[in-house]
Amino acid sequence: MTQSLEDYLEMVSFLADEGEVRVTDIASRLAVSKPSVLTALKVLEEQGLIEHERYRTVRLTPAGAAQAAEIRDRHSFLTGFLQDIVGVSAETAEKDACKMEHLLSEETFKKIKALVNTKKK
Repeated sequence: MTQSLEDYLEMVSFLADEGEVRVTDIASRLAVSKPSVLTALKVLEEQGLIEHERYRTVRLTPAGAAQAAEIRDRHSFLTGFLQDIVGVSAETAEKDACKMEHLLSEETFKKIKALVNTKKK
């Protein structure tokens, strides 16, 4: 899955926490056009991660909810790592975590997580 599609899936998950998810809400939060959102949603729907009927709300499928949870957990961990362990500002941690969550290999991510968990003990 591309970084962009992960961002869309993550945003659908965040918005679902607040209530109904509409295309306009996704476009507004990600600062993209509605056609861009519709294009991404079509791909996510083809992958079985969301359900969306035109002019209606967007819903995560169970598979989509699981994948969105993984993305959100990774983002949250990296934000905390950067802020609490590395010592960068909350704003910088948020921005950098968003970039890192897509670029780090699973191996590197697991090693960082294990290192942090070891230091906490």
